[in-house]
Amino acid sequence: MRVAMMTREYPPEVYGGAGVHVTELVAQLRQLCEVDVHCMGAPRDGAFVHQPDPALADANAAISTLSTDLVMANAAGAATVVHSHTWYAEMAGHLASLLYGIPHVVTAHSLEPMRPWKAEQLGGGYRISSWVEKTAMEAAAAVIAVSSGMRDDVLAVYPGLDPERVHVVKNGIDTAVWYPVEPGADSVLAELGVDPSRPIASFVGRITRQKGVKHLVAAAHRFDPEVQLVLCAGAPDTPEIAAETAGAVAELSASRPGVFWVQEMLPTAKIREILSASAVFVCPSVYEPLGIVNLEAMACGTAVVASAVGGIPEVVDDGVTGTLVRYTPEDAAAFEAGIADAVNALVNDPARAVRYGAAGRQRCIDEFSWARIAEQTLQIYRAVAG
Repeated sequence: MRVAMMTREYPPEVYGGAGVHVTELVAQLRQLCEVDVHCMGAPRDGAFVHQPDPALADANAAISTLSTDLVMANAAGAATVVHSHTWYAEMAGHLASLLYGIPHVVTAHSLEPMRPWKAEQLGGGYRISSWVEKTAMEAAAAVIAVSSGMRDDVLAVYPGLDPERVHVVKNGIDTAVWYPVEPGADSVLAELGVDPSRPIASFVGRITRQKGVKHLVAAAHRFDPEVQLVLCAGAPDTPEIAAETAGAVAELSASRPGVFWVQEMLPTAKIREILSASAVFVCPSVYEPLGIVNLEAMACGTAVVASAVGGIPEVVDDGVTGTLVRYTPEDAAAFEAGIADAVNALVNDPARAVRYGAAGRQRCIDEFSWARIAEQTLQIYRAVAG
């Protein structure tokens, strides 16, 4: 079997959960079958890299992406199965399937209709991305949802899909990469000026409406005075949300000490240090099909406070590995108060936080290995390839 893996992201250009997923899945699948990675961006080893048509350099980003998809589809003729990730690559998979008569598998990492705020970022391109996703999903031989909650969303958004074609294969975590560490004197915490004797609440993620950064910053006004906030948040979707976040963080910093905003993307080793040193990791997402970042924090032995949305409850076991906070769009104030209360409760009960952290790491080891996920994915390939 030969798989054409279609993706926008691939190392070293990985900036989100879908890119992490593809990276880890490919590494495991290559031990089981042939995998050709077709990606976008700068040339790199281990992948076929494709570029948009130079004539479309100044076009809307969605149009430029579609031109890259054409090149990717053209390059997939040797494949038995084509597997695409995110709307950026779904049209490449769809066209390759039509062109070469091979089955197309789509992994649903998120759904465009459930992220209406993307219109703020993409403009008319959002209507194109939504059309691409609908076309690819409805024609796919199989759709992989990264959580049971995500499967429910897929079937609700695309009711014409045969439920038999929609499978659940959860995201995973490499516990040999994400594990508890003791920060040394030269750690990133020392670089930032974080006080190791005071409790830390941390966040890692992009600045997008989906990740709920504004809710965390608002909640932090109610954190106990001793709590420090390490906010690893960059890559804003738009200049507007960048300015909004900068203003909110400045207001928070003026009202309390111990606010550290890291805007550049840190290497894994430094993120691992921050997560390991945290009393609690906070995931305030308003939409999250699964949330690999929660697995990363749990694998580092850190208790989690997270919103009870999407697939997060399938990762964070409420009262065992962390605390889930109810989110309703109509009552942001209650959500923010709930985050603050949950963080303060864990900070003031360090034994419980440690217990949650230990249980979270064990859950990652027991239930979220990438080797298991690759085996499940290969079974789907075999089923659709006949």
